[in-house]
Amino acid sequence: MEERNGTEQVVPFDFRLRPTNNRSVDIYEEIVALRQQGRRGAVATIVNVRGSVPSFETAKILVRDDGSIFGTIGGGCVEADVWQAAREVMESEKPRTLTFNLNQNPKYDTGLVCGGTLDIFIEPVLPAAKLYIFGAGHVAQSLYKVAQLAGFDITVVDDRESYANRERFPQANEVIAEDFELAMTRLTPNEASYIVIVTRGHRDDMRVLRWAVQTRARYVGMIGSKRKTITIFRELVKEGIPEQLFERVHAPVGLDLGAITPEEIAIAITAELVAARRGVQRPLPHMSWFHSRKLGPISSAKILTTEDTEEHRGN
Repeated sequence: MEERNGTEQVVPFDFRLRPTNNRSVDIYEEIVALRQQGRRGAVATIVNVRGSVPSFETAKILVRDDGSIFGTIGGGCVEADVWQAAREVMESEKPRTLTFNLNQNPKYDTGLVCGGTLDIFIEPVLPAAKLYIFGAGHVAQSLYKVAQLAGFDITVVDDRESYANRERFPQANEVIAEDFELAMTRLTPNEASYIVIVTRGHRDDMRVLRWAVQTRARYVGMIGSKRKTITIFRELVKEGIPEQLFERVHAPVGLDLGAITPEEIAIAITAELVAARRGVQRPLPHMSWFHSRKLGPISSAKILTTEDTEEHRGN
């Protein structure tokens, strides 16, 4: 990866720059290492060969998110096209299959191939979806159970040891029982991270949200009514946090399923987390009203509703 004016740039594909020590490390080890680093990539595999081609069936190449590659499927123009497609796959997070007819396309007549046709399957390599739950009350405990079943790696944070402990969250990746401010200095959410704020009070919700909207997290959600949400957003904007950062906040959190109990709320939140993870584009019964709106005085009867008289707290 190159750096220009402080901005990282993807290194263009060039099979001549391939590392010479590929045989010393297994490609599967490279995939595991990439995921452990919280990075993305794509693996291309030759799944079908007809005729003479410059490689063999099951040959693989790993394309990392910085544009670097590991392994080979024969080099040449085919590999360059696969590299470009792999970049698109890791962005869309959806697999695809490419077919190359080396006999009919003069583009692939580079002296590296003898002709033939091959199918290449490209699949995304994604880091584990990490869910940070701030708050360890009833909603948080139910969310931990449901989200874990959905495949999220979970970290729970609360400043109360009586709530944030292994007895209540036995299979969480990490349980942090310390002041929220201190915990947040040690956490570095990336694009594969999800943050749900369900603390026991507005003050703590605001402290966590102040930090969360400035992270790289893919998803930020906060529990509470519309009235509370407006109040917190406005306070943080007054502090100097750009208003546009709140456009991606899901608040009230979760899909609008009519949830009431902590267990139902956990299901609604997890459903929204899954939708965010899978990149769902179609309209969803979302409870958020804030997207594409501007903060204004809390005076409109169209904004304040009877649901604002009740708060589903996380304690």
